[in-house]
Amino acid sequence: MSRIGEGGSIDVDNAFYVEDGEWLESFTIATTEDVDIEACLEDISGVSVFYTQSIPSGSSGRRLTRAVVFVNEPYPYILEVALRRHAIPNRLVVQDGTVSVIVTVREWEDFRELADDVEAKFGTFDLVRVSETERPGEPLDSGRLTDVLVSKLSEDQIDVLETAYSMGYFSVPREASAQDVADALGIQQSTFSERIRTAEHTFLELVFSAR
Repeated sequence: MSRIGEGGSIDVDNAFYVEDGEWLESFTIATTEDVDIEACLEDISGVSVFYTQSIPSGSSGRRLTRAVVFVNEPYPYILEVALRRHAIPNRLVVQDGTVSVIVTVREWEDFRELADDVEAKFGTFDLVRVSETERPGEPLDSGRLTDVLVSKLSEDQIDVLETAYSMGYFSVPREASAQDVADALGIQQSTFSERIRTAEHTFLELVFSAR
């Protein structure tokens, strides 16, 4: 993580097992510094970069890069452990030296077996939250939603959404007011309200219009 700077994160968008410990993986890498991501990845033993692309990220100060790589993951690999227990990996993020994983399992007993396996192989873990749902989360995807949103939203809308999100406008309880976000963006509160409503409408239309 030191390679991508303080506050950086790596979100695993998709992963396919090849053989002999090698995986084809796509990442979304967020940095707060100007970092040559491809050079950093190429410098890591066991990593072969297939493709990198910068992603528009608004004015929040974060830089986003999509990377597709072939990588030899050391055993045990948390994703492999989850899959072997028939858990659906919904999200895998590395940030500040911590690996955070969201998975869906069929039964509570399946989760207990997975938890025992994780503890046996990695030493310890913290259970943050358990939710019961009738609809399982989607497996790791290849970041297509990000690409769609970037192509459909204007730069101003991306700016307002990302700034509002990073400041805690969508948190519960809310950590920043509409005026706080507007001030950070250097716009009037009425302009912020219009832009965020338009961005939210566009986002929801993408999600629900095909249903």
